[in-house]
Amino acid sequence: QKAAENLKPIVPIKFYISSRTDTGVHALCNAAHFDIQRAPGKPAFNEKQLIYSLNYHLRSEPIRILNVYRVANSFHARFSALSRTYVYRLLMGCTHHSQIPVFEKDLCWAPVGGHLDVPAMRDAAQFLLGTHDFSTFRSLNSETPFRSPVRTILQADIQPSSGFLSHHYEHRGLEFWELKFRSRSFLYRQVRRMVGALVAVGQGKLTPRHIQELLEIKDSRAFPPNAMAPPSGLFLKSVEY
Repeated sequence: QKAAENLKPIVPIKFYISSRTDTGVHALCNAAHFDIQRAPGKPAFNEKQLIYSLNYHLRSEPIRILNVYRVANSFHARFSALSRTYVYRLLMGCTHHSQIPVFEKDLCWAPVGGHLDVPAMRDAAQFLLGTHDFSTFRSLNSETPFRSPVRTILQADIQPSSGFLSHHYEHRGLEFWELKFRSRSFLYRQVRRMVGALVAVGQGKLTPRHIQELLEIKDSRAFPPNAMAPPSGLFLKSVEY
């Protein structure tokens, strides 16, 4: 917003963001919309001008504008979204946090124990697919009384992945995995709770059937204590329109 104010609009600019993320969560891509009005007689900015100008004023910040599109007045970055895709990065093979590659610090989660039963986690993820009351899988906040706990999970995949320069340290036996979730919208901390529950299944603390039971309980207090995944491994991957 500060970068946009440097474009000298005659009306203050307000950004409307598609998705909010917790402190410590990352975004590979996000979307926002705003209206910009120039002084009379000045031509409207084109897309390339906006990309260049905004990035010039953002050069000291860990954020970049990738694309700009002119949209209709009816468009809304949050409410027009068809779906949102999140990726959670897990690291297996670490018996101690000091074994996490330094370039992966705060960019993945290495659960205690080092090994996870991925087939069991995949079986458990199938219970999350479809439309359910996800009350057990949301943290409570000020919006809880006003938001329906019913959500539809369109995708819940667990696939092997790669780490930054990991081909140079294959001898260490570390494995990166990605959990991918897609839905039109998610509840507060829902993805981190789903990941934490699936990891508990992978550790043998829960069975796949326990995921179905947690859904049926419909009570956030029933979620296993201290099981929520940390924010560092979570990435907003994309917003689809």
